[in-house]
Amino acid sequence: MSEEEKQQILKQTLWNIANDLRGNMDADDFRDYILGFIFYKYLSRKMELYANVILQPDGLDYETVEQHPQATELLEAIRFEALDKLGYFLKPSELFSELAKRGNSGNKNNFILGDLANVLTSIEQSTMGSESEDDFGNLFEDLDLTSSKLGKTEDAKNELIVKVLTHLEGIDFDLENSDSDILGDAYEYLIGQFASGAGKKAGEFYTPQQVSKILAQLVTTNKTKLKSVYDPTCGSGSLLLRVAKEVKEVGEFYGQESNPTTYNLCRMNMIMHDVHYKRFDIYNEDTLVNPSPNHIDKRFEAIVANPPFSANWSASPLFMSDDRFSDYGKLAPKSKADFAFVQHMIHQLDDDGTMACVLPHGVLFRGAAEGHIRKFLIEEKNYLDAVIGLPANIFYGTSIPTCILVLKKNREQAGNILFIDASAHFEKVKTQNVLQDTHIEEIVNTYRNRIVTDKYSYVATLDEVKENDYNLNIPRYVDTFEEEEPVDITAVAKAIKQLDHDMQQTDEIIAGFCNELGIETPF
Repeated sequence: MSEEEKQQILKQTLWNIANDLRGNMDADDFRDYILGFIFYKYLSRKMELYANVILQPDGLDYETVEQHPQATELLEAIRFEALDKLGYFLKPSELFSELAKRGNSGNKNNFILGDLANVLTSIEQSTMGSESEDDFGNLFEDLDLTSSKLGKTEDAKNELIVKVLTHLEGIDFDLENSDSDILGDAYEYLIGQFASGAGKKAGEFYTPQQVSKILAQLVTTNKTKLKSVYDPTCGSGSLLLRVAKEVKEVGEFYGQESNPTTYNLCRMNMIMHDVHYKRFDIYNEDTLVNPSPNHIDKRFEAIVANPPFSANWSASPLFMSDDRFSDYGKLAPKSKADFAFVQHMIHQLDDDGTMACVLPHGVLFRGAAEGHIRKFLIEEKNYLDAVIGLPANIFYGTSIPTCILVLKKNREQAGNILFIDASAHFEKVKTQNVLQDTHIEEIVNTYRNRIVTDKYSYVATLDEVKENDYNLNIPRYVDTFEEEEPVDITAVAKAIKQLDHDMQQTDEIIAGFCNELGIETPF
């Protein structure tokens, strides 16, 4: 069986389990449980595999090591190694397989809720004082095993949890295959599936893969390795991880997310994709108000983002002394933080880096402070490299058309700006518009080669942009107007005459019927 076939089976199996077991629970709530338990199983299996490698020279097995006469010394040695290698530690009795076995034992001792809660706490506590503490702290806080959403009684809650653990225990995650990322991709698939049904909330934690692909390919143009990638509104981390698929190697991943639940999901997603805890730094705070103290002085080679569209922010005058905004002379308006995110990202961008972010179309033409910032970016800094218009209705929870801005501090094509209008290039799938691989390839290829295509793309000089008063509305540069075929007036007149003739004949026929019936004609 191919890797792709294995992946499809795993994706569908996990999604079926999620649907079968959540019952009447809201999908958003069940998401946190099912993804959390998959993550717990992943950590358990990684722990067991690593411990068995350590114990192999002694002919021991981790599953039974707690019964060994020197169990205390052995476990302490394994814990020391695991904290550095994995970032956490689990005893054999705390492994997922052990709790699933106990819960499914069929006797009165199968109540595992309390033990499960203790294990999840133990995973977090095992990292206390170690380098991985920030990466594992409060990671399971959204798995509330006391919640009435799981059941009205303790027995009902336990029964549901046991069912979930039992079903998951029966799935082979194939973690022995170190070259495979089947589980990580399946986990990402589940996040996407939950997002597709989450409505407006989905935008808080997930960027559709079709858009992620475009952003990732734009910022990795002419790159095979990246020192770093950063997302200031990273959600579940899908964009960061997508960038890693486009190059051979990414040194470090950085992200910031304001929602605590989504922040936890992002850290889990990183670990599930086998990104070592020393290689990622995700921070939980509002990026504009409280940027990570570990990030703010760094400069990143690639930046990708899908910030919340036209979000509110304070726009406090105090920000005018902030290095991120002070050069511009004006702040983004309170009701539209779009350019505030752009300014933040530019501040974090390395001199040889590329950033690509998704924004609402309003940033292209709105005036006042936004018009001032836009002019400054083009006229004073000359950072704007390309403007790409996307189709409407491709994001979960909103049908508005969006655009991608690509910015660089050192542009190869410093005398012009590329405009791409891909708004009409999509495929309708149910109620959603979808960018297929061919559409994505056309966008990226047009950007990379700066191709001019009639009614699709145009390379505008900076003088042309200046003549348009720095208004970047795409139709000003890409003419998509379709001329209608010329009307043949003679043919139209002839058709009208024929129509009059036909109507007259019809009237005569109706009048004949009326005479036969002895009734008055209707005209």
